[in-house]
Amino acid sequence: MAKKIDVDPIEIVWSDRKRHMGMPLSFTRYRLSDDRLFIEEGFFSLKGEEVLLYRIRDIQLTMTLWQRIFGMGTVCISSSDTTAPHLDLKNVKSPRDVKELLHKMVEKAKKERRVRPMEMVDGRNDDDDDDYDDVDDLDN
Repeated sequence: MAKKIDVDPIEIVWSDRKRHMGMPLSFTRYRLSDDRLFIEEGFFSLKGEEVLLYRIRDIQLTMTLWQRIFGMGTVCISSSDTTAPHLDLKNVKSPRDVKELLHKMVEKAKKERRVRPMEMVDGRNDDDDDDYDDVDDLDN
């Protein structure tokens, strides 16, 4: 007989489905917990993806005219996760509220893990506000 493993249930903070014309008529489900974002797709065969919140680097919101008419939008997420560097929460209801909730949860997760923000990923030290690399010696 298989040994039962005790696992604490995951407390879901927010959940929604991908919507069509404002109605949740799809097999794509989004869920947010205290430390992870889950995306599940499919009916017969399921594909699941999860991203740890502290790995999320950027959150964007896009809303087409059609989405705005139905009160929906797409929340675009960029992360440092190797399997899912870009995720879209497509056609979610109240997308501005979702984006703000996600932002607050990401900041909370980063603070709890003491993750320092790294704006300069490529290691350059260019402290001024222009888009150009600094050149120390131009007289060569």
